[in-house]
Amino acid sequence: QVHVVESGGGLVQAGGSLRLSCAASGSIFSIDDMGWYRQAPGKQRELVATISSNGHTNYADSVKGRFTISGDNAKNAVYLHMNSLKPEEKDIYYCSLEGLVLDQDGSPLPYHAWGQGTQVTVSS
Repeated sequence: QVHVVESGGGLVQAGGSLRLSCAASGSIFSIDDMGWYRQAPGKQRELVATISSNGHTNYADSVKGRFTISGDNAKNAVYLHMNSLKPEEKDIYYCSLEGLVLDQDGSPLPYHAWGQGTQVTVSS
C-alpha cells in the first residue's frame, strides 16, 4: 500500500509563485513516473507536468516556461514550482505516482497512487 501526502497549496496573487510538494511512503519498490494534474469543478482532470525516473519531463503547453517539475527518488517525492500564476489556474492540484510495490510475499506489483489534492487559488 502506498500513502501519498501533498502540501504547498494556498492563496497567491496573479503573477505570484507557489511550490507544491508530494511525498509517498509504504512498501515502495520503485517509482517510474511522477506527475502533477489539476482539476476544476465540473471539469476533467488534466495533466500539468510529469517526470520519469530517468529525469525526462513533459509539460502541458499552457505551463511551459512557467512551471518546473522535479523529483527526488531517494525521498519518493515530487515537486512543482509554479511561477507567474494566472487566475484561471485556480484548481485542485493532485500528484500522481506510478511504479512497483512489494506484496506480502515480496513480489513486485504495479501501482498508481494519487495524492489527496491541494487547493491553489490565484487572485486577480
